[in-house]
Amino acid sequence: MPQKSDKKVFAMSLRKVRSAQRIDVDYFHPERIIAIREQEDRTELHSKCLAEFVDFVRDTISDYTSASYIGMANVQRNTGELVESNDKETEGKSFAFIEDDILFARLRPYLNKVYRAERTGVCSTEFHVIRIKEEYRNEILPDYLATILRSSLILAQTKHMMTGNTHPRLANEDVINLVVPTPELEIQERLVIEVKHRRTEVRRLRQEAETEWESAKTHFERKLLGEEE
Repeated sequence: MPQKSDKKVFAMSLRKVRSAQRIDVDYFHPERIIAIREQEDRTELHSKCLAEFVDFVRDTISDYTSASYIGMANVQRNTGELVESNDKETEGKSFAFIEDDILFARLRPYLNKVYRAERTGVCSTEFHVIRIKEEYRNEILPDYLATILRSSLILAQTKHMMTGNTHPRLANEDVINLVVPTPELEIQERLVIEVKHRRTEVRRLRQEAETEWESAKTHFERKLLGEEE
């Protein structure tokens, strides 16, 4: 009797394999296919391929100050918050970005590092710099786009589109094919208001925690030095 196998098997039509121009199994993983089908089945989401409504900007720059630079380590996974980092990234050419661009990590996309630019600056070339096309700026909100690109709907796609083993990346020809829901502006606005409210609250709590920590540390040091009873 053959041994029982726990391997999962799934089928895909030859037509879809040819149209995708990919033959690696993970690209057609059911999790990715289901994430796309769920959007296609809900017409009110008005889902589109990312390349339909954004440009991928690759304006390189080599003369910049470190204060304006955002590296991979400066973007917190899952939240998109900027954080300080002591990681030293390779100096050289970087990508320029402007306010409201979206920095979308191409290196290890499963880390889910997506940042909506709050200022002009430069970033690591390990980011895709995404800019909403002029004709769609009244239809797609930058904050909404950043939020949805961090969602499980997108992560279910990107985690099965990576290439490379040691340093898996999301290639340019794949990121343009991400299927993204673009609902009515009113729905986007409601979502953005909720996200901004929660982000503000998180930042307030973080600041309170940092203040409390600094106070506790100062108190401990003063007691250690005998400056307080």
